Amino acid sequence: MSVHTPLAEKLRPNTLEEFVGQSHLKNRIKAIIQAKRLQSLLFFGPPGCGKSTLAILLAKSWNKKYLRVSAPEIGLSGLRQKIKNIDILILDEIHRFSKAQQDFFLPLLETGEITLLATTTENPSFSITRQLLSRLHVLKLASLTHQELLSLAQKAVSYLNISIPKESLEILISLSGGDARTLLNLIEYLSNLKPNDLSPANLKTILPEIVIKGDRQGDSHYELISALIKSIRGSDPDASLYYLACLLEGGEDPRFICRRLILSASEDIGLADPMALPLAVSCAEAIDLIGMPEGFIPLAETVVYLALAPKSNSTYAAYLSAQKEVRLNGPKPVPLHLRNPSTRLHKEWGYGQGYKYPHAYPGSYVAQDYLPEGLKNRQFYFPKSEGMETRLNLWLKQKKKQINIKKSK
Repeated sequence: MSVHTPLAEKLRPNTLEEFVGQSHLKNRIKAIIQAKRLQSLLFFGPPGCGKSTLAILLAKSWNKKYLRVSAPEIGLSGLRQKIKNIDILILDEIHRFSKAQQDFFLPLLETGEITLLATTTENPSFSITRQLLSRLHVLKLASLTHQELLSLAQKAVSYLNISIPKESLEILISLSGGDARTLLNLIEYLSNLKPNDLSPANLKTILPEIVIKGDRQGDSHYELISALIKSIRGSDPDASLYYLACLLEGGEDPRFICRRLILSASEDIGLADPMALPLAVSCAEAIDLIGMPEGFIPLAETVVYLALAPKSNSTYAAYLSAQKEVRLNGPKPVPLHLRNPSTRLHKEWGYGQGYKYPHAYPGSYVAQDYLPEGLKNRQFYFPKSEGMETRLNLWLKQKKKQINIKKSK
C-alpha cells in the first residue's frame, strides 16, 4: 500500500474472523457463505460500521470476480462497461442513485447476470425503490460498541507503534460516535504529534473539530425527534435539552423542530397550559427572525417550558373520539335551529327557529341542544384536572349547575 493510504484502509480486515462488530449478524453471514448461491444483499447502517468491508469479505469468500464502485462517482453508462465481465458488483451509497437509475439493476438481478452487494446509510424503505428492495436481502448493521471501538483503537496504536494513554483513547472513542473510520482517522492524526500532546488534558485543544453526523433522512432523524417529544411529554427538561442539542448539532433544520414543538404543545399540554401553544408558535417566528446559531436560545427556552408545563391530552383525545364517530356513522344533519337563515326560503324551512342567543341570557349561557339528533348528550371531551384546564372547566360546570338548580325549583 502507498504511504498515503489512510490508516482505516490499511487496517481493513482480510478475513471474516478479523472483522470487528455486528455480532448479531454472524449466524446470518455464516448461512450466506454456506448457501449454494450468493444472494444480492443491501447493507444498511450508519457510517463507519463496516458495511463495505463486510461486502468485500463476502465477495472474496466466493472466489468470484468482483468490482467495487461508489454511486456518486459513476454514471450508468460507465457502469454498463465496467460490469460486463464481473460476477459481483459492490455498490457503495446506492441511495445516491435516482429511482430511475435504480431500475437499471432490475433485469440484471432478475436474470442473475450479476450479484449486487449494495450499501446505504439511509433507510431503505424511503431511499430504495420497492421493486429493487424486493430483490435484495437487507442486513441492518449497528454502530460499533465501546468495547469494539477500544479493540480497534488498540490494534491501530500497535500498528503505528505509538503510545496513547487509555484515558485519551476513551476520549477519542467518545468523539467517534460509534464510527470506526472516524476513530482511526483521529488516531492517525495523533500519530504525528508529540507525546506530550497526547495527554487527556491537552487532547481536546489539539484535535481537529469533529463534525457530528446528522442523518436528516435516516432512522436517527426520527429517533431523536421522537425522543425529544417523549421527554417533553414525560416532563424531563434535562433529557429534552439533550435531544434538542443532538438534533441541532447534527444539522437538523430548526424549523422542523419548531413544527414538532407546536404539535407537542397542542397534543401533550393542551388546555393544562394554553400558553404553551402560542409560545411554541412564537419560537418558530423567532427562528425565522434570528436564524441559527443563536436560534438555540428560544428553542431551549421553549423546550424547557414545554417539559415543565402540566400535561393534558384531553383535546387531542376528544377530537379522535369525534373523528371516529363521523367516520363510522357519517356526518348527521345540523339541527334546524343552528342553521343560518340567510334566505327567505331558509326561514320558511325553519332555519334558525328556536335558536337561543347565549349573550341574551345572564352570564352569556343558556342550555340548548347543539349536537344532531341521535347524538344528544354524547360526550367526546373529558377534561383532566391538570393546570389551567380545571379553571377553564369550572366556569361551565358552575353555569350548568345553576341551570339544574333552577329546573329543580
